[in-house]
Amino acid sequence: MSLSTALRTLRDDIRAIFANDPAARTLAEVLLYQGLHAIILHRVAHALWERKVPFIPRLVSQVSRFLTGIEIHPGARIGCGFCIDHGMGVVIGETTEIGDRVTLYQGVTLGGTGKQAGKRHPTIEDDVVIGVGASVLGAITIGAGSRVGGGAVVVKDVPPHSTAVGVPARIVATRDPATGETRRIEHLPDPEGALFRNLRDKVLEQEQRLQQLEQTTNHHFFEHRLTLAESLWSILDENGGFRPCCPEEEYTQGEGI
Repeated sequence: MSLSTALRTLRDDIRAIFANDPAARTLAEVLLYQGLHAIILHRVAHALWERKVPFIPRLVSQVSRFLTGIEIHPGARIGCGFCIDHGMGVVIGETTEIGDRVTLYQGVTLGGTGKQAGKRHPTIEDDVVIGVGASVLGAITIGAGSRVGGGAVVVKDVPPHSTAVGVPARIVATRDPATGETRRIEHLPDPEGALFRNLRDKVLEQEQRLQQLEQTTNHHFFEHRLTLAESLWSILDENGGFRPCCPEEEYTQGEGI
């Protein structure tokens, strides 16, 4: 990396801090940020790592960890405009790849899930924000423009422009990058829900036809109530109410056919 490229990268990293942290008011204050110290030292360590210099890259990494509380393996690839806000406890593994304009908050772990060789850490694409205490584990990809909520544990790929929260993390919203419109997952098409509603309607239709047949023939079968939980019927009921198919634990015995 040339000196001019290094200075441009440093400029982008400083701009990223101003863009993401409203508490950053002056350049003098930003130069005190441990996140900035960690990324500067990492870029030095990574340059030495790329040139296969022995020992020194790990020494620089350990010194940076001691001074900042942020551990970044010298093998990790990090783009420009990188921001670590209040970065104590951040851990970034060896085969991690981070794009441009990515923001991490304190306690974030970009780690592996085992002792396998090769690519074992996440790929974080451009313009991603990862919240406080989140863990992104394994050789997965966090798509461009995505958000990972605080405390989430992500073990599967996250599509671009999505929001993932929870343990394990699940997608709760998507965003249209062209319009900026955000749609929560419950407002998106639900083919599985439609399938269950169609199945429910079919079961109710069959029960009605069976009742009509019994009344016509003046014979009665044992009436069996579906064993689906009332809560499930309530969920599948488009009107939000629960209507049992027949009285609980009641049946009428006829003379048979």
